[in-house]
Amino acid sequence: MAGEITETGELYSPYVGMVYMFNLIVGTGALTMPKAFATAGWLVSLILLVFLGFMSFVTTTFVMEAMAAANAQLRWKRMETHKEEEDEDSSTASDNDILTQDNYEQAEKQPILSVQRRAFPNLFEITDRVEMGQMASMFFSKVGVNLFYFCIIIYLYGDLAIYAAAVPFSLMQVTCATGNDSCGVEADTKYNDTDLCWGPLRRVDTYRIYLAVFTLLLGPFTFFDVQKTKYLQILTSLMRWIAFAIMIVLALVRIGNGQGEGHPPLADFSGVRNLFGVCVYSFMCQHSLPSLVTPVSSKRYLTHLVFLDYVLILAFYGLLSFTAIFCFRSDSLLDMYTLNFARCDIVGLAAIRFFLGLFPVFTISTNFPIIAVTLRNNWKTLFHREGGTYPWVVDRVVFPTITLVPPVLVAFCTHDLESLVGITGAYAGTGIQYVIPAFLVYLCRKDTQLAFGYGTVNKHRSPFHHTFWVGFVLLWAFSCFFFVTANIVLTETKL
Repeated sequence: MAGEITETGELYSPYVGMVYMFNLIVGTGALTMPKAFATAGWLVSLILLVFLGFMSFVTTTFVMEAMAAANAQLRWKRMETHKEEEDEDSSTASDNDILTQDNYEQAEKQPILSVQRRAFPNLFEITDRVEMGQMASMFFSKVGVNLFYFCIIIYLYGDLAIYAAAVPFSLMQVTCATGNDSCGVEADTKYNDTDLCWGPLRRVDTYRIYLAVFTLLLGPFTFFDVQKTKYLQILTSLMRWIAFAIMIVLALVRIGNGQGEGHPPLADFSGVRNLFGVCVYSFMCQHSLPSLVTPVSSKRYLTHLVFLDYVLILAFYGLLSFTAIFCFRSDSLLDMYTLNFARCDIVGLAAIRFFLGLFPVFTISTNFPIIAVTLRNNWKTLFHREGGTYPWVVDRVVFPTITLVPPVLVAFCTHDLESLVGITGAYAGTGIQYVIPAFLVYLCRKDTQLAFGYGTVNKHRSPFHHTFWVGFVLLWAFSCFFFVTANIVLTETKL
């Protein structure tokens, strides 16, 4: 998410790209979705899930169109620069050519008119990985760029707060239940934070101890550079799909045996606020599209494959949530769905109970340092001035500290994961998923027409290319923003 052009990376097939996008979208948000479904009612939840999935697909195509437009502008500037160098000295070698893509070296040695006539459609090929920050710098004003980084930073803070709360909460649920009852949490058991966990220690004390340990172990990575390795990604993805498969199968078996306890309502609009935020959070991928889409070797049917990905993700979310709400009573569903399987009557094998209970600990712990470093780098980019450098203390101490402290403080004050995910999705998520893509595609279309003429067609143009869709997305985003805010104010006023 840094605001620059980065290396494309190793190319992969479109179907591998589909798998990567599926893994990116289906993350922590999916674990909070069952409770949100049960709270809002199954019919309302299904309608909102399908609609928000569609809206996310629309803005995903917006971002891909903006990526193609950014590539076209960068490629055209390189061609112009190359032509100027040839005009200055036709015998000079092209050692100083700034083009880094080998595939275009031959094309750029041709006369500019020849390139313009023959290769014009290829201007919009997505070959450079232009990150969201760089696109914002190309198409937005200075104020727009600052607002973009502000939105990204708020979203990442919300992400880190969710991660910082989810790990200690899962550890508290598993270890406190084990300490008080060797067979886990029983169906009718309701715990408060003030209940005892071990000896004189209350559950909230245990949670905060785990939070302190989590911060001490993973917090220092914020002060260094961390890269996500390929094998770590494969391991966490494998664990995630094993956990999801086990939960879905166990829930289906219980429902099939007539042991389902859930009787969810058709609709309960009081739960729509959190459901909206959870669904937006659960479809979030727009900020990572440059790193996902650019390395795809063939982009001919890219939009079709992305649409298929969204259909599969919708089907998966529906299967996970519906099996959950009909297997468990609404009032017994926990914020982190995996913790519902810490019961002996659900899972007889202790190893599986502990695996599911501690699953968020393993997967989230590997992602926390990466998100923290990304947030720290965005802070640096926001305050960076051309040609300037930061003092060592600011670079190595101040930026990592302001990255780490706020989310840990939020996690210290609350472990209400459904609300954390809901608020993060409803506010910062709305900005990243709706507002930024809509403005990006609108402004990039204007720039493309000015640079290449009004008849120019972007080969990766969104199917929703009418201006109506841009207005509709923005209207929806602002409507949701006001609805969620009004709902929060009314709820707090009643309390």
